[in-house]
Amino acid sequence: MAQKIIRTIGVLTSGGDAPGMNAAIRAVVRSGLGKGLKVRGIRKGYQGLLNEEIIDLSARDVSDTIQRGGTILQTARCDEMRTEEGQQMAAAICKKYGIDGLVVIGGDGSFAGAQKLAHLGVNTVGIPGTIDLDIACTEYTIGFDTAVNTAMEAIDKVRDTSTSHERCSIIEVMGRDAGYLALWCGIANGAERILMPEEHDYDEAAIVADIQECRKRGKKNYIIINAEGIGDSINMAKRIEEATGMETRATIIGHMQRGGSPTCKDRVYASIMGAMAVDLLVEGKSNRVVGYRHGEYVDFDINEALSMKKSIPQYQYDVAKALAL
Repeated sequence: MAQKIIRTIGVLTSGGDAPGMNAAIRAVVRSGLGKGLKVRGIRKGYQGLLNEEIIDLSARDVSDTIQRGGTILQTARCDEMRTEEGQQMAAAICKKYGIDGLVVIGGDGSFAGAQKLAHLGVNTVGIPGTIDLDIACTEYTIGFDTAVNTAMEAIDKVRDTSTSHERCSIIEVMGRDAGYLALWCGIANGAERILMPEEHDYDEAAIVADIQECRKRGKKNYIIINAEGIGDSINMAKRIEEATGMETRATIIGHMQRGGSPTCKDRVYASIMGAMAVDLLVEGKSNRVVGYRHGEYVDFDINEALSMKKSIPQYQYDVAKALAL
């Protein structure tokens, strides 16, 4: 049974980093301190928890951090947290350091760890932090807005040189299992094609035919946004160039999408989510995930959140294809 009286809260970031995580950390720290709680930061996610890399945080410790990308607490993957032994050790360490409430900022894998700790008596609240926008219970995840704007600006630059040289450009954005970055960039950058993990059976022959038809009409460039989950961008470029005779280049934007100063949206939404996570813990709630739906900040049971499925909105994808015409 989770404890109800919260005196000390811990905060950690887990999984991939995302711009805006620092805003969430700052909000957790300052909201907690404002409510008379002690706040402890856990470095390097669950791995740092198991290694007891735990520090006290003051309001000054999070000063001048809201505009910084990445996470000041650092992050890491932790296979040990997937085991029952690792989970029990983590719960015992929380107890040792007096941490009776824990805020976990990360994705689905991070929430699964929070769920286990909740069952072992540590009040836990998750905050969705991932640039992939792939958490089903929420329409917003920390970092997506910054990442998609970073990718959009990079693609605009590639289009400039692609037009100058009359090239086909295949631009690979992040998204191993989810195509939201690719879809949004495809619409925002006016791409001719969007390739996503959710539509993995794309027809390369149809792309070749379309490129040839566009060249006949005098089109100077052809932009393909390719999600990381499809990949193979360099070889795809070689095949398309051989088939069309049009110079084709692959550009992999890569980890620059994770970094950089967060947008206003990522700073504000992350701050509100961080404060809400503290409020939920103070109210004695546990095993919850903060989300954003229909213009409101809401919370869900972690079990319910993890069971939800998310898919690419078909209408948005249809719009992207229609506008490419």
